[in-house]
Amino acid sequence: MKSVRFQLFFNALIFAVLLILINGCTDKKSPKVQVEDIDMEAEKEVIKSTLIKMWDAIETEDIAAYSDYIHPDYTQFGEMDSVLTSGKAKEISGVKNWLETSDNIHTEMLDPLVTIKDNTAWITYYWSDHGTTNGVPFASKGKSTRIFVKENGKWLCIHGHYTLLP
Repeated sequence: MKSVRFQLFFNALIFAVLLILINGCTDKKSPKVQVEDIDMEAEKEVIKSTLIKMWDAIETEDIAAYSDYIHPDYTQFGEMDSVLTSGKAKEISGVKNWLETSDNIHTEMLDPLVTIKDNTAWITYYWSDHGTTNGVPFASKGKSTRIFVKENGKWLCIHGHYTLLP
């Protein structure tokens, strides 16, 4: 009789453990995951806003503000560059030189798509811009990818790739 009771107890115990394991392995959305999704969407907006602030700094010719968004290891393939440009100093110098001969620069972002993986993010978008350089009006449109890294709680642009569209 004791062995039958023991066998029933053992079977019930195994059944309970299996139920606990099965229940623990099911894919459930918890409020924490939903909060993380909201935070991720907010973080994507921060990336878009950071890029817009970079353009605003160019439009107001505030090279110091622009510089605050550029990572020391910045690289870029410019619209007409045949080689990679490397370094924050080179980027800042190039923008500064352009601003010395340009006025009324304005850039718009179209159809941005932001992806974030840990402390790295990239944004793909189309742009249109206009202004004058050396007194000659310009307008262009293109497509771009910018890569950002998050360091010390701030997103910094570490790479830009720009392609002109006809």
